[in-house]
Parts: sequence; structure tokens; C-alpha cells
Amino acid sequence: MTQPIHWNAEALWEAIAPQLPGFTVEVLPTIDSSNTELMRRARDGLTDPVLLIAEQQTQGRGRLGRNWVSGVGDSLMFSLGLPLAPRDWSGLSLAVGVSVAESLQPQLPAAGAAPKIGIKWPNDLWLEGDRKLAGILIETASFVGGQQHDMTAPRYVVIGIGINVRPRPGDGMRTAPACLQELDAALDAPTALACILPNLVAEVQSFARHGFAPLMQRFAQRDLLAGREVNLSDGTSGMAQGVAADGGFLVRTATGLQAVTSSEISVRPAGSPLQA
Repeated sequence: MTQPIHWNAEALWEAIAPQLPGFTVEVLPTIDSSNTELMRRARDGLTDPVLLIAEQQTQGRGRLGRNWVSGVGDSLMFSLGLPLAPRDWSGLSLAVGVSVAESLQPQLPAAGAAPKIGIKWPNDLWLEGDRKLAGILIETASFVGGQQHDMTAPRYVVIGIGINVRPRPGDGMRTAPACLQELDAALDAPTALACILPNLVAEVQSFARHGFAPLMQRFAQRDLLAGREVNLSDGTSGMAQGVAADGGFLVRTATGLQAVTSSEISVRPAGSPLQA
């Protein structure tokens, strides 16, 4: 029988409420998708800040509509919803990736060594060996009642994060999985969430004020594609050259330096037998 998970929701609320007035924490035993639920609420006019934790998702979604399926306690799955009005939305998924990676692995290794947790553009965290640890899915909804066409107006953003906590089989998966317990066998989903959430909220608020540019160096320290041959899903290949100030992926191809900004383009290290 599965043991109940103790999330310590009150402590999570106390850590975040001063930064986000009106903030609430909800834990649901099962739901189709935490992102889908918060987007439904936003369309119904419910746009207060909220953390929605799903112990199990029946229709969890990743980028490009891919499924995220996990047993209770095997993964940390949550969505953070809040109103946001950044000057430029570009690079938000990278800012979230930097925040989560730094929370889970605060110390970088000695010079010349790769960090255990790297960021794969545009929205994945991978563990050494090109194995997927976590995925990030960001969605936005315009507020009801005007200004939907004003790009500077606040929008409701839903930041969904799924992280493998326990080992899982990779059969049928596009990318081999990794898990948090490879970093620390004592880590469980509530402990990881308590570690991640305060930094995540602070980083998102900082992004709204300053954009992605101030994070470029921190991202570069964990950019696992930089300097590698990559294949884009449109058939183009080249050498990854980091990211631009707006978070666009830079790749040097036979025709010159290209900036890839579309979230519909997958990037894969060349030579990998797996698909992104």
C-alpha cells in the first residue's frame, strides 16, 4: 500500500506568501494535468497565485504534447500559476531551468568539469550521460476583459515542472531517464519541492523585471549543448554556440550563425541514437 506523502503545505505557504500576496497551496491526489487545471481556471477568471501539486497525473503533458506519466511518489509534479508582466517573455523557460538546476545542485564542480545537472535548450534538465531528469512546460493566458492584444499587459503564466525522483524504466521513452535519487538517495518529492520553490518564485519575479540577459552567464555554466554538434528537427545541423540575450538558441551552420527561437524546433546532440 502506498504511504501518504507529507507535503508540509503550510511551510510552503509561509515561505512564499510574503512574495506573492493571495498565494495558496493545493495538493491533489490525482488530476488529468496540473497545467491544464490552472489554465482552465485562468480562462474562468481565477488568476490568483497558486501552487498546485499533483501526486498523480492521468494526462500529464510535456512540450509538443508529449505525455508525462508517473506513479505516486515516483516524480515531483507541480504547476505554479501567477500573474506576470515581463518586458519580454523570451527566455522564461531558461530562467526557470537555471533556478531549478541551481536549487538541486547549488555548487558547480571544479573548473573544467561538467555539472551533474545541465540544461538542454529550451526546457529540459538532463543528468550526466544525456539522460532526462526534468521537463518544464510554460503556458500563458490573457486576462479576460480587454488588453489581450497588449503585449505589455499582465498575463497569467502557468509554470509546470515534472522531475523524476525515483528510478524509472526507459522502455519506449524518447530519452533515457535519470532521477534525483542518483544525486542523493534520501531525496523525495516534498524535500525537492521545498528546496526548489522559494528560489523559483524569486527568479521568476526577477525575470519579470530584468529579462533573461542577466542570466546568460549562469545558463552558460550549465549549457550542455554548447560546443557540440547538434541536429535540428528541420534537418539543419551545426555547432551549438550558446544562447542570445533573448534566450534564442545559437547554432553555426553551413550558411552562418542562426538563432533558433521557435519552441516547435527540437534540438538534439549529434550522434545520439535517441530522438528529442
